[in-house]
Amino acid sequence: MKLLYKSTLSFASLLLILTACSSKNKDKAQSAAGPATAKPLDTVTLLAYNSKNADKKIDAVMQELHRTRAFNGNVLVAKKGKIIYENAIGWADYLHRDSLQIGSQFELASVTKTMTSTAILMLMERGKLKLDDDVKRFFPDFPYDGVTIRLLLTHRSGMMNYVYFIDDIYRSQHLNQRKGLTNMDAMKMIADYKPHPFNVPNKRFLYNNSNFMVLGSIIEKVSGVSYAQFMKDNVFKPASMLHTAVYSKAVYDKIPVHVVGHDRGQWKYSVAQNFLDGPVGDKGIYSTVKDLFLFDRALRAGILLKQATLDSAYVPRNPMLHGHFSYGYGWRTFTAPGQQVIYHTGWWHGFRHIYLRDMKNDITIVLLSNLANGSLLKLDDLFKAAGMPIVRKSAYNGNGDTSDD
Repeated sequence: MKLLYKSTLSFASLLLILTACSSKNKDKAQSAAGPATAKPLDTVTLLAYNSKNADKKIDAVMQELHRTRAFNGNVLVAKKGKIIYENAIGWADYLHRDSLQIGSQFELASVTKTMTSTAILMLMERGKLKLDDDVKRFFPDFPYDGVTIRLLLTHRSGMMNYVYFIDDIYRSQHLNQRKGLTNMDAMKMIADYKPHPFNVPNKRFLYNNSNFMVLGSIIEKVSGVSYAQFMKDNVFKPASMLHTAVYSKAVYDKIPVHVVGHDRGQWKYSVAQNFLDGPVGDKGIYSTVKDLFLFDRALRAGILLKQATLDSAYVPRNPMLHGHFSYGYGWRTFTAPGQQVIYHTGWWHGFRHIYLRDMKNDITIVLLSNLANGSLLKLDDLFKAAGMPIVRKSAYNGNGDTSDD
């Protein structure tokens, strides 16, 4: 009887331990698993395209942009959920004369921020964090007071730009520039060196990459998995973005894509990734024009976030610039009477992009370029041909707080 009691007790204890472990693993899996969706995207229909039916006006504009402004990259234009034009124009890697393909993956640069904000808002919907949480809740050694998630999302934290701060340290201390540092490495360097901020929190809009690198770090802390894994399970898979991934130099010795960024508007300046290609969240997602179109459709279909959450993300959260431009939660905004375009630009290591979503007319334009030559400054004719508002002033000029990084 005593032996039976001990066996029963041991079995009960084992069952209790297993149940606790199962519950813990379930919580972790839930943070990494994609959101439930009743109706996945019909990607066969959405991605169907016949080049014979290409919009002739848009094709003429893009050919002219290539001829007169040396545009080199991939383009996709869709209207009401149907692709009306797509093309791959030019070289993926000029040195090896590799041509771009429509499925070529580009480093998205700051277009990554739109997906980082989606992940943060997803964690908010799940009750894992609040937008007014202080960064110190997740990183007690963070050296700045009063910096909240909301301020990071809207570029109002007042932080310095970690890219320049860490670059100075690496160069002055002759550190290994080929190996990428992780987000946690970057956060530790900020905690240890305490670089002077640009401003006090919430004083003004000041666009810089630190905000979204910190948000990427918070995603890792809250979810218990890497930023790459969380984005794959919660954003890319649910949105059917099968050709999108996070690639960090902290993980990959060589980033496994064939598209090379070319800087200064010249083919001879091909850019090799270095230690600054390690941190992610502000950049680090690689994708295609088709997958970015699917991201747009998944957001519109409510697969990733609730409509109320999306509406809040698209609200201009900063004073209007030039009467039309502002920034929401990870999205740039263009507002005109009866019109709303949500967009983001990207500029990093020889890549320049613009990703636009006309909310009223349901038009999506994706331009991914790997030759930073200013060709994306002349897009008025493209906007007209597509039938969307002309997003002009400050939409893409690379000047700090009025455009991109």
